[in-house]
Amino acid sequence: MGGRAKSPRSLANGNGRATSPRKQEVDTGENIFLFIPNVIGYSRIVLAVASLYYMPLHPRTCSLLYSISCLLDALDGLAARRFEQSTKFGAVLDMVTDRCTTACLLVFLASAWPRWSIIFQGLISLDLASHYMHMYATLSMGGSGQSHKKVDQSRSWLLNMYYSNNKVLFTLCAMNELCFIALYLLSFSSPTLSPSLLAPANEGSSLQPGTPAVPKPSMLFTSPWSAGAMEMARSNKMDSTVPWFLAAVSAPFMIVKQYINVVQLVKASKWLAEGDRLERKRLGLPRRKGEKTQ
Repeated sequence: MGGRAKSPRSLANGNGRATSPRKQEVDTGENIFLFIPNVIGYSRIVLAVASLYYMPLHPRTCSLLYSISCLLDALDGLAARRFEQSTKFGAVLDMVTDRCTTACLLVFLASAWPRWSIIFQGLISLDLASHYMHMYATLSMGGSGQSHKKVDQSRSWLLNMYYSNNKVLFTLCAMNELCFIALYLLSFSSPTLSPSLLAPANEGSSLQPGTPAVPKPSMLFTSPWSAGAMEMARSNKMDSTVPWFLAAVSAPFMIVKQYINVVQLVKASKWLAEGDRLERKRLGLPRRKGEKTQ
């Protein structure tokens, strides 16, 4: 017969129904875990762990490693935009790394200054609660494709400016961490904040080993004459001038950052409550008295 040749889409199967060829899945071979921004994120974790390793005994080394880890936070964002490698995994990795490293430093400050531990514990709780609530509200109310950094201006102009302006975001985050680093250095160098630094450690002191005033030889350094022990011995003789200056300059930014955390927590809570009201209205809740559940 001289009919037109049928296209593959019009071919019928054994049941007489039209079928279409199976769509081939395109495998690009991309390994998300090895994207450049994510590799930078892994290096941040390594540096953060190294800073924790030196935190009780090496204030200078710890501060240097911790600072580099924080500065790389800006680099991974630049790399993500430059190489078009922005991913959800990278965003979560970045946030989790930030929250964990900051929490670890605040835990040390709480142990260095027991009288003020409730303040540092409160800062840890606020930081974790604020970002978790914001992330959860964004995913549940804005959809899985919504980024936590995309905040509508009508919902909060402050959060919109904070997340949309990279310079504002970087400045506040960097100064917030700088303030905590300065407090960390002051715990080793300032008799004003740590009067125990003035007390001789070998004259009947009741101080517990491991505090900045009485740093015991760490198990990390098997010999008390090692380079680590020398650094430990010098730590109590640090000049507190520079840490005081850094703390004074960065403190206002840290306060603003904590205020933004409060705003973020409140806004996220209200957004979730708004979703709850809509869901309850859709379900016809609350039911009238005497109305039975179907």
